[in-house]
Parts: sequence; C-alpha cells; structure tokens
Amino acid sequence: MKNYLQRMGRSLQLPVAVLPAAALLVGIGNWWASASNDIVAHFLQAGGNAVLSQLPLLFAVGLALGMSKDKDGAAALAGLVAFELPTNVLKPESVATLLNIKVATVNPAFGQIGNVFIGIISGLIAAALYNRFHETKLPMALSFFSGKRLVPILAALTMLLVSVALLIVWPPVYDALVTFGKFIVGLGAVGAGLYGFFNRLLIPTGLHQALNSVFWFDVAGINDIGKFLAHKGIKGVTGMYQAGFFPVMMFGLPAGAYAIYRNALPERKVETASLMMAGAFASFFTGVTEPLEFSFMFVAWPLYVLHAIFTGLSLAFAAFMHWTAGFAFSAGLVDYILSLKNPIANQPLMLILQGLVLAVIYYFGFDFAIKKFHLMTPGREPVTADDADDLAIATDADDDKYTRQAKQIYAALGGADNLTVVDNCTTRLRLQLADTSTINEAAIKHSGAAGINKLDDHNLQIIIGTEVQFVADNTFAKKMLGDGFAIDPADGTITTPVDGTVSTVFPTKHAIGFKTDSGLEILLHMGIDTVELNGAPFEVLVQTGQPVHHGEVVAKADLAAIKAAGKATTMMVIITNMDAVNLMKFKMLTNQVKVSDEIMLVTTK
Repeated sequence: MKNYLQRMGRSLQLPVAVLPAAALLVGIGNWWASASNDIVAHFLQAGGNAVLSQLPLLFAVGLALGMSKDKDGAAALAGLVAFELPTNVLKPESVATLLNIKVATVNPAFGQIGNVFIGIISGLIAAALYNRFHETKLPMALSFFSGKRLVPILAALTMLLVSVALLIVWPPVYDALVTFGKFIVGLGAVGAGLYGFFNRLLIPTGLHQALNSVFWFDVAGINDIGKFLAHKGIKGVTGMYQAGFFPVMMFGLPAGAYAIYRNALPERKVETASLMMAGAFASFFTGVTEPLEFSFMFVAWPLYVLHAIFTGLSLAFAAFMHWTAGFAFSAGLVDYILSLKNPIANQPLMLILQGLVLAVIYYFGFDFAIKKFHLMTPGREPVTADDADDLAIATDADDDKYTRQAKQIYAALGGADNLTVVDNCTTRLRLQLADTSTINEAAIKHSGAAGINKLDDHNLQIIIGTEVQFVADNTFAKKMLGDGFAIDPADGTITTPVDGTVSTVFPTKHAIGFKTDSGLEILLHMGIDTVELNGAPFEVLVQTGQPVHHGEVVAKADLAAIKAAGKATTMMVIITNMDAVNLMKFKMLTNQVKVSDEIMLVTTK
C-alpha cells in the first residue's frame, strides 16, 4: 500500500505541474481587476479558471496515465471516459430524468458530483483496467476492440456500475458533511479551528467543497464570504472562517516547502527546488495550494495531517483574536491586499505577524516530522531500479554537463547492447535501438531530458532542447557509441568499409549499418547533424539484408548541398559492438585515402 500511494503521489505531479501557471493567471487577473474593470483582467481570469475548474478531470487523466504500466495514451483516454461518465450520468438534470422528478427537488449533493474524489477514483480505476486488459485478445469477429482499444470501453462499463453505487451512497455522505458543518458553527473559535482542520483533511477527496458551502455561502445562514464582500455582519466576526487561511497560504506552506527542499537528497535537490518554488509561489501569491499539497499528501500523508492541524490552529487563533480578512478567490497576496480596503476587516495586518510565526512552526514542524519518521517527501524517494543505473553513472572530474547527460542517457538506453545509431535534429536525439521497450525512461528523464517519444520497437526520440547537439557530440567524442575513424570525402561516392550484410538503412538515408561474417556491427554515418536534412542530399543504393563487398558503392552524397546547409561532410565509420572486439589497430593516413587502403584492423574475440 505504501508503494502504491507513493506511485500515486508521483503520478499526481503531472497534473499538479500545470496549476501554478493557471493560478498565476487568476492572481494577476484579480490584481488587474482591482485597478479597473478591464477586459484583460477578465481574459486572464477566464484563462486561469479554465484550468483550475477542471482539476478533477486533470487528476482523472493524470492518474490514469501515471499509474499505467507503460504511460500509454490509451490509459489517459480511459481516465477521461471514466470521469465523464459518472459526472454526466449523475448531474442534477440527469438524476431528475432518471428518478422522474423535477430538477429543483434533486438532492443538492449531485450538484457537487464532479469533484476531485471522483476524479481520483476514475483515474485509479482506469489505470487498473489498463494494466489488466491492455494486451487482451478478443475473438476474430471482435478483434478490432482488442488490446488498448478495449480499455476505454471497460472503463465506461465499470464506471456505470460505480455510478449506480454513487446514486445511493453520495447523498448521505454529502448530507453528513453539511450537518457536521452546521454543528461546529456554534463552537466559536474552536469551531473555526475544527473547520480549518477538516477543510484541509478533506481536500484529497474534494469533499471540502461541501464543507465550504456551509461556512462560506448561504447554506446554513453563515455566508461568510458573501457578508464580508458586502461589508455586512459584525466587525471581528465576519471573515472568521477565512482569515486564518492567509497565514497558512502566504507563509506557512511556503516555509513547509522549504523544509521539504532542505530534506531532499543532494542529487534530487534541483528537481525538488523547481517543484517547491512553483508551488510556494502559487500558494503565496494566489492562494492556490494544490501544487504543494498534492506533492506530498500521498507520499507522506502524516505530514499532510500535520499541515491540517496547523491550518486548524491558525483559523482558531485568528478567530479567537478577532483578526479578520476575506477573499473572493483564495487566501493569497492578491486577495489579502484587496481585503485591506474592506471596512469590515478587523486588524488584518496582524495576520502578517501571525503568518511569520506560523512560517517558523511549519518549517521546524515539517523538518522534524520528515527526519523523525523518515517521510518520503519529494526528493527523498529511495533509489529504485527505475533510476539506480542513472545515479550510479561514473563520471570524470572534467566532465561538463553535456558529457554527464550523454553518459546518463547512454546507460539508460542499455549501452552498446541496445544502441545502434545516434543522431540529432534541432531539439531531439534521434536513436535506433535493438529494442525500445528495454530502456530506463525514469533515468532518461532524470538526466534532464524534457521528454521521450517511442516511434516503434526500434526508433526512439529524446527531447533535449536546443543544446541537443552538444549531447550528441559528446556521445561520439567519448566513444560511447563505439570506436572507429572518420574521413573527409573528396567526392560524394560512398563505399562500404567492410565485407558483410546491410543490417540497417536509416529512414533519413544519412546512416547505414553493416554486419560482418565475424559478428562486427559497423555504422557508416554520412555527415554530422545531417539527420535534419531529411535525406535530401543522399541517395542510398543498397537495402536491408543485401550482401556487400569492401569498396562497393552503397550511397551517393551531394557534398555541396550538405555544406550549403551548414553541416559537416565528415564520414564516420564506427564499430558499435565493441564488446566483440579483441584487437584494434589504426593507420593514420594524412594523404588522400584510396578504396584499397587499409585504415583499421580489427580482430574479434
């Protein structure tokens, strides 16, 4: 169960990663709107809310993708189907039709059916169905629906049954939350603290929205947000269910994020800093806490309980001191500044002092809990089989970042046993492998790669960015692909360097692989970075499986076109299975090389 929750937490980082940007758009929009009723403000707010309002759907798709065995898009599609079915089948209009009643009489619980809890359940069910059935073969008549196509269908059928259960179970669950909320209203500051505690505790399920409706809106007559914005109620009381969130979101959680960063493993600090900084900024500036909270709520749930306790204490203390402020969106800097202008706010500046104290409590509380209980917060995950190879890569003291990344990727691909061709375009490494299914994707991403694209069983692309050439060049410079020699050609007639058989013709025609009778695997690479030319300067005269003899013309290259494109015409001959080599000798030739010249002598083991 612990491993499952940690996988779940890591999977949630995918949808969570988009939230800070959306929160920033909303925050800037709110700030802009405070100065003038500008169309730009509404545009920014709409853009941010378009993402934030779809959080349950993002979780359904992100969890389905992240929890599936091979991170396949079919799992993500199944997650989408799994979420859409209950949220549409059980929306008030549908329930009214189903039960043959008026929409106005439908239990209000069904107005909250599209919540985070449903999104998480949908994603997990979709992933489980994918892992179990994505290779299922149906009878010939139904073969079109076999394998991955079967998974979204099963997701729909499964969630239809789940919807039947929710039709019965969901209303009493929702009603119980509303009843609980009404009860704690009469407890004063203690009630505010209990509300804050359960507000955070229910966020993983999305049920906090039902609880919020009791205190923030006019479900039970409290209407804390509505009264505050309308400047109504009792000064020092109105806003008591909002004020305590400001110290948490602006100071406490960012301090907790810093504690998580400080406790990350040294080799994971960079990636952890990126995640924590984005989440902390979103929390401070806009009051959107999900990027931070979902980063640790599953992988280190005791820490999340501690966070819920601290939130409860913050709301209770602010209510006890009658320090009040309110928000239209959430308890971030934007709404706090706007709140200062509200005449019903009571001593709102004292919330800054409370926030500074709370920041100390969060930092040392989180730091103590992480160390004492060995909590697996982001950056503290133990080295697993997924990334052990990456973290164990031996590097030299003079290795720059490109050499290190090249070594990490080379090891993650399986080394010489799996890697046959290395090339690059503007932003991607373009590789040919013996088997793309054996690569270590986690280690590749940990090297700093932005993404991976499996084209088929043998062709792989790794998205590096505009610096990809330096990574590719280091692969050759450090002889990771193999050893060999290079020739600057006098003309465009390209001959085979060995007797053997053509094993590979690269789709972009710039590289040809050969295999000798003794088992050597040879790569003839025509030009440098010429994969970007998409085969235009090359004419390949042989095909896969064709026997060839040393000196036989196998291709023609337009050297002028290669140079005009800004590429080098250097022809490289590389032995890619160096483990088969027993002895290798070179002859350094400085004059013009003839077809009959022997440049390299190799014996096999």
